[in-house]
Amino acid sequence: MLLLIIRAIYILICVGALATFAFTQNSGAPPFVEAHPVASFSVMLLIMLSILLIDVLIPRKRVEVISAIYFGLLIGVLLTYLLNLALAPLFAMLESMNADGAAFRGAVTLMAILMMPYVCITFLLQTKDQFRFVIPYVEFSRELKGGSPMVLDSSALIDGRIADLIDTNIVETQFIVPSFILQEVQDIADSQDKIRKSRGRRGLDVLKRLQQDPKVEIKVHETIEDREKTVDQKLVDLCIEINGRLVTNDVNLNKLAGVQGVDVVNLNDVANALKPRFIPGEQLRIRIIKDGEGQGQGIGYLDDGTMVVVENGTREMGKEVDTVVTSVLQNSAGRMIFSKLADGHV
Repeated sequence: MLLLIIRAIYILICVGALATFAFTQNSGAPPFVEAHPVASFSVMLLIMLSILLIDVLIPRKRVEVISAIYFGLLIGVLLTYLLNLALAPLFAMLESMNADGAAFRGAVTLMAILMMPYVCITFLLQTKDQFRFVIPYVEFSRELKGGSPMVLDSSALIDGRIADLIDTNIVETQFIVPSFILQEVQDIADSQDKIRKSRGRRGLDVLKRLQQDPKVEIKVHETIEDREKTVDQKLVDLCIEINGRLVTNDVNLNKLAGVQGVDVVNLNDVANALKPRFIPGEQLRIRIIKDGEGQGQGIGYLDDGTMVVVENGTREMGKEVDTVVTSVLQNSAGRMIFSKLADGHV
């Protein structure tokens, strides 16, 4: 809203200043302007509005308002002064040739004093994170809930466990869904494949659930489309830009982010960390439901979906048996328990 006001004020000032310059008699304007005031006014206004168009086409604007206005005006006026100094020999040459150098100087000064502060202000509005380079030792802190934000990718939304995790009140931070991730989930929901469509709709339902939860601070982050980068790389770049953490189930994305120094929250790791721990020698009661890959191995599952491989378990197929844990294999892809039949079943 504030930027709309600034743009409206900019347009009004440009129209008023240029109209006064072009249509007022004895305003010191060049002869061409005095001879063709309407055309001159239109051309100069078009130049002024082209700056506004460029600003609108670059939508990201992030900076403290007072600092942006102050330093934008200061730097803009300074650049105008330096531009006049740089062009002074040209104006002097025009005057020596009996041309209207002073009149051209006035026109250039007017256009520069209108353009430069606006360009500087809008530039600062888009470079909050880099503002520390303009003023050393000054860095604005983000007022975020619970620390650095979490960026959700499509796999985290489709998985759905992130919503259950938030319901436990363990996580208290800002969640960000990039616009290209939202578009990716929408494309999956519009797929002709029934399974993909179901997954996409579940992702949209999870996002809607998070948005309706008053305890959750979540927003869709608008990004500029860049077809040269992959979705994974754009996610990593966004996390670096906002100093955020990436939430995903994608193993390859996990590795890509880790190589570039981005903190990753893998939902599989979170789920595995909350599962009950089993140590070698502990007993489990399991129903063997199918054959394993190894000779004589039987396969069963715990209530949380953990696979249990039972040595020599095929002879107890379809039965509930007592087993003894021999080893546990756990990584980001999941957990697998290896066991053998208890002594009573040997």
